[in-house]
Amino acid sequence: MPRVPDQTSGTPELRLVFGADPVAIRRSLSRMLASPPLSGLGAEARGAAELVLAEILNNVAEHAYDEAGGTVEVTLRPDAGGILCQIADSGRSMPDGRLPEGKLPASSAPLQDLPEGGFGWHLIRSLCADLSYTRSEGRNLLVFLIPG
Repeated sequence: MPRVPDQTSGTPELRLVFGADPVAIRRSLSRMLASPPLSGLGAEARGAAELVLAEILNNVAEHAYDEAGGTVEVTLRPDAGGILCQIADSGRSMPDGRLPEGKLPASSAPLQDLPEGGFGWHLIRSLCADLSYTRSEGRNLLVFLIPG
């Protein structure tokens, strides 16, 4: 069950709807980082937020929508434990209707020989809390907390 946001904070929520393409994602991510509630985080938490949001939004563009395009809705709300994030889209569902495990590939190969990809969900799971995914009425909803 997704978290219920803490409504006691005086910081307003931020809600953006934008195209799931690299240019719109970069522009919207910059706006998110420059606006409350993310702008009020310390440098480390803001850096984590940027990494997590960039990875998730790029995954939506690349995997949920592919070349078909579509929109993404991001809502950021202050929460007692940090920033509650909700990302919704109408793209394809997650494989098997659930979040990827996010395990690192087992390898003793040198860093330069490791395959590209497969690290994003590990990074996401490492930097956020209370991660949940649901699919309802043709929409994906990802909810998580960025500790702050």
